[in-house]
Amino acid sequence: MIRVLIADDHPIYRKGLLQILMETPDMFAVYEAGSGEEALAKVCDNDYDLVLLDLSMPGRGGLDALKVLKSHYPKLPVLVLSMHPEEQYAVRALRAGASGYLNKECAWHELVNAIHKVLEGGKYVSAALAENLASNLGNNANKPLQEVLSDREYQVFRMIASGKTVGAIATELSLSVKTISTHRVRILEKMRLKNNTELIHYFASNRLCD
Repeated sequence: MIRVLIADDHPIYRKGLLQILMETPDMFAVYEAGSGEEALAKVCDNDYDLVLLDLSMPGRGGLDALKVLKSHYPKLPVLVLSMHPEEQYAVRALRAGASGYLNKECAWHELVNAIHKVLEGGKYVSAALAENLASNLGNNANKPLQEVLSDREYQVFRMIASGKTVGAIATELSLSVKTISTHRVRILEKMRLKNNTELIHYFASNRLCD
């Protein structure tokens, strides 16, 4: 019996994944978590063979949860399923310890193939992402500016670009306004931007919106 934890804040999506797993020939026992905090608590109290993890969850986000999971349970395979395009978050997820990355719009058979590969100890990325990674090896000159940001800075960058205020971001991430303001200053410095207007323009012109 393969014990799988689905960590996603959308109940309907969790049920859809459960249905897919139940229709495969493999024997799955499926458990659910609706947040990063709940996922961490359940992994602490139970033994799982695989975690299917969303990145965009309230409170402690999936990327933060992934880092904590891998620090405490380095051998536990974590397959990230996200609405974010691969080019935006896949490399960050893999660097944080994910065994693979899939966009939520992937076909069900690709998901099943990915699950099998990571359960066998391998890494899974789509053919398109693998080609993109190969073409960019050693090509730092053309590296997008946002890639110099830390994972937290990149998260704040996206939230500012979406129109959220510093206060709203602080509340959503359970951080202080001062901390978010500091992140904002560092983001602007690292990306050589002057203000939020330039940041939003960069975000839109580089088609970083989902």
